[in-house]
Amino acid sequence: MNSNEELDDQIGNDHISVNATNPLRADAFNLSDDEKIALIKKDVENILHTLGMDLTDDSIKGTPNRVAKMFVKELFGGLHPSKKPSPSTFDNNYQYGEMLVEKNITVYSTCEHHLLPIIGKAHIAYISNGRVIGLSKMNRIVDYYAKRPQVQERLTMQIVQELQIALGTEDVACVIDAKHLCVNSRGIRDIASSTVTAEYGGIFKDEAKRNEFLAYINIDTKF
Repeated sequence: MNSNEELDDQIGNDHISVNATNPLRADAFNLSDDEKIALIKKDVENILHTLGMDLTDDSIKGTPNRVAKMFVKELFGGLHPSKKPSPSTFDNNYQYGEMLVEKNITVYSTCEHHLLPIIGKAHIAYISNGRVIGLSKMNRIVDYYAKRPQVQERLTMQIVQELQIALGTEDVACVIDAKHLCVNSRGIRDIASSTVTAEYGGIFKDEAKRNEFLAYINIDTKF
């Protein structure tokens, strides 16, 4: 292994983020979804064949096509700008001026270093500057940015930045607590650990407001 490969391996194994945006090529969307599925199917066939799998077996012969469709249509569907949810906002006619918190939003993402799952919860807060956003839109924004090869730090930042643009305010915060199967199921195999990331904008950089948000997301809201 040469020095460049060793550095790349170290970055991946240590889960270091080197890009604040998803590293996409300029021609990322030149191919249609169907064209991408056809190419990926061949790649998965080659991987399984190299591993010694019998691709004529009824149980596995459909796997290359299933995996290719899953990659393009599901796991990494958030790469395509056409899938971006429309963050419809509305006038804050009821003049609600306190913090709004949407907690325990399910996160299903994929670590870009090993292509293994990231599974956890996102907690979002904002304070209206005259606009409000539908609650389900926050879930959809999380889901959109999660459906990419990701690192958790970047995902947290992207959620906050998207809501800041939609709402016209810097007063947005996000905390994500997630398990990375590249840590839990391989390497150190620490099944108990999770990773917490946070991004605080505007008033949430103030310690008192930040602590108020953290207190909200620690409230037991099981029904």
